[in-house]
Amino acid sequence: MSLAAVALAPPPVVGDAAITTLPQVRLLDARSAGLDSVQLRCWAREQTEAADAAYCTRSYRYPYALIAWHDEPVGVDIERVEPCSSAFAVSICTPAERADRAFASCGDAEITSIWSSKEALAKALGDAIDYDPRRLASPIAWPAGRAGRWRAAPLTVAEGHAAWLCWRQPQAAATQLE
Repeated sequence: MSLAAVALAPPPVVGDAAITTLPQVRLLDARSAGLDSVQLRCWAREQTEAADAAYCTRSYRYPYALIAWHDEPVGVDIERVEPCSSAFAVSICTPAERADRAFASCGDAEITSIWSSKEALAKALGDAIDYDPRRLASPIAWPAGRAGRWRAAPLTVAEGHAAWLCWRQPQAAATQLE
């Protein structure tokens, strides 16, 4: 059985050109090896364990798994773009996000991307279950994908999916940029 993982390069974050401490990111496609969802999860765990990194993160949306590792906290999320109700949109956005004029015109892809960005950030912060999305601002709005030492970037993955990567830059690297 041949298993192929596609390496994804995080898009450059403005001002970070000299930084070489980017997370390693892989998109795993279960269809490439005829894996079911349980086997995909095992493959993703094997990949992150083999990375031997301080921080690893995984997200699943069959037939895909998105994984990343880094020397600093890192989080990823992948979601399939599906119809989103207005109730769901309201339930995942902060009051400030809901008050933004652009919010009213958000379609399913944008709402899914907001959700995915918040999931990736919550994972990078420690545990996604600990964070209420109504109180966690989406990194979509971060100027140039930066907030202090934190970085965020959308990832180009499979059609019909949204994916995000969030990570913390090492202190020394962040200080060089300030």
